[in-house]
Parts: sequence; structure tokens; C-alpha cells
Amino acid sequence: MGLIIFLVVVVLIVLYFVAIYNGLVTSRNGYKNAFAQIDVQLTRRHDLIPNLVETAKGYLAHERGTLEAVVQARNAAVSGLAGAKANPGDPAAMQQLSGSENALTQSLGRLFALSEAYPDLKANQTMMQLSEELTSTENRVAFARQAYNDSVLTYNNKREVFPASFVANSFGFAAAEPLQVEDPAVRAAPKVSFT
Repeated sequence: MGLIIFLVVVVLIVLYFVAIYNGLVTSRNGYKNAFAQIDVQLTRRHDLIPNLVETAKGYLAHERGTLEAVVQARNAAVSGLAGAKANPGDPAAMQQLSGSENALTQSLGRLFALSEAYPDLKANQTMMQLSEELTSTENRVAFARQAYNDSVLTYNNKREVFPASFVANSFGFAAAEPLQVEDPAVRAAPKVSFT
């Protein structure tokens, strides 16, 4: 009888640790899925920028440096996104993505500030449509980033609490890094209204 009770207790303990492991896997998959939504929105943002630059080129021909800075920042952001997509949650990849997206947002802000001085560009229908799409995409990026960060928080909490921390450390569940916007001035979406 004592052997049966011992075996039942051992089985229950094993099942408990299996449940912890499965919960960690589910949470890790959750934040990776949430990052996939960020990927979709940032890719959309990156795809809009060349059209925006092409539209502005005709009006801002003598402002080539600003346009080139936007293109370079976009290319760096695409590269940062590719690195983060390869390993969502990796601290170095998330910091690179965050930095490149911050630089892109700043260069777009300079482009939009510069375009305020050109009424014809401001009134251009294509530019107005692109700026509206970009504003919408910026909002989607903010929501996707919040969902990702919430998923990362849930995962990190699960992997750090006792006794799950033993399972997490034993099976290599590393901490995930949230996607942060470090510069408080960049936390607000850039104003892209041309009306």
C-alpha cells in the first residue's frame, strides 16, 4: 500500500513539472506570435516609406540629404527587423531593432517637418494618402508592441516564479526582452498630417 501511495505522489509531482514546462512553452510561443504581429506592421511601415520618399523627391530635390537619411534609416530598420525576427525576445536583437526603429522615426519626423515648408507637397494627394496610411500603421505598431510586451511580461513572470524557475533554468528558457522605445521624445507617434 505504501508503494502505491509513493508511486502516486511521484506521478503527481512529475505531472506538475510537465504542466509547468508546457506552460513555459505556451508562453514562449505566445510572445513569439505577438512578435510576428509586430513584424507584419513594421514590414508594412517599411514598405510605405519608399513610396513616401519617391513622392517627396520631386518637391524636395535640393533636400537630398534628408531623403537619403530616411532611406538609410529605413534600410537599417529592415535589417534590425530581420535580426529580431530570427530570434524574438533576444536582448541584443530587440535593442538593435529598437534603436533602428527610433532612428527611422526621427528621420521621418525630419522629413515631415521639412515638408511643412512646401505647400504643394503638403497638398499632394499621394502624399496625403501615404501619410494617412503611415499614421494608421504607426498606431498598429504601437498596439502590436504593447501586445508583444504583455506576452513577454507573462512569459518572464512564469519563468521566474518558484518552482517554475527550476524548470526554466533546467531546460534553457532564457528571459525574453520587451521592445522598448528608449527616447521619450520618440514615444509619441510622429505627426504625419499634411492637411
